[in-house]
Amino acid sequence: MRTVKLGQVRYDAITGIFEARVDVERDGRTFRYPCRVEAPEATPRDWIEQALTRHALRQSDTGPIRPRPH
Repeated sequence: MRTVKLGQVRYDAITGIFEARVDVERDGRTFRYPCRVEAPEATPRDWIEQALTRHALRQSDTGPIRPRPH
C-alpha cells in the first residue's frame, strides 16, 4: 500500500511551474521526490495536487525494493 503526502506547494511565476516535495510511503519506507508541473497560476488546487502526485508516483514506480548486496 502506498501513502502520498505533499509538502508545501510553491509557484514560480517566472517559469509558470508549481513545485512541491512529495513523500511516497511504500512497504514501510518513505521515498521523497521533487516534483514539478507546468500550469497557469489560476489552475485549481486539486488539479495541481493530483498532477504532482502522479509525477511522484511515476518516479516511485520502480518495482519491488530489493536489498543491496554487501
